[in-house]
Amino acid sequence: MNLKTSGAEATIESRDRHVFKRRIPKRYRIKELDEQLRRERTKYEAKMIAEARRSGIPTPIIHDVTDYDIAMEYLDGPQLKCVIDVELCKRIGELVGKLHSSGIIHGDLTTSNMIVSQGRIHLIDFGLSYFDKSVEARGVDVHVLFQTFESTHDEHRALINAFIEGYKKTFDGANDVLQRVKSIESRGRYRTERL
Repeated sequence: MNLKTSGAEATIESRDRHVFKRRIPKRYRIKELDEQLRRERTKYEAKMIAEARRSGIPTPIIHDVTDYDIAMEYLDGPQLKCVIDVELCKRIGELVGKLHSSGIIHGDLTTSNMIVSQGRIHLIDFGLSYFDKSVEARGVDVHVLFQTFESTHDEHRALINAFIEGYKKTFDGANDVLQRVKSIESRGRYRTERL
């Protein structure tokens, strides 16, 4: 099955059991700067995928990296958002705990960026990922996921509780991060109320 989609930064195409992610040019940038940024971001994303995989996180296997392209394994299965349940959320918590233990922030933790394939949850799209061991960065990462649960899933409270159970199982600093998530949520509410 061939599929092509595009986002703000890249196009994604699947063909011949591979996925090709290509960073697209930004016409508003100076050509040389644009090419440099696209090359750096492509290499960096491939590095972050490989680092996550080394940390025990299921990710697509990278087959090749060129200036603006990453060729990866095609994962056959649905996005997590289509099959989410409490047990899967507990497993997400365990994965994110391992990710945070290794110092990696995903940067876009949503149920659209997780694929269930061959009974495993795989994290995809590391385009916004970076290394950071701060409680704030980890808290923002988890907050983004909780917002996804709340905005797209009716049983979000049970999903959040299951995530927390898994997260605490694999990440020693979980309690501090979860406290920070509450602080981040209250900042958002305060700003909304002021508007």
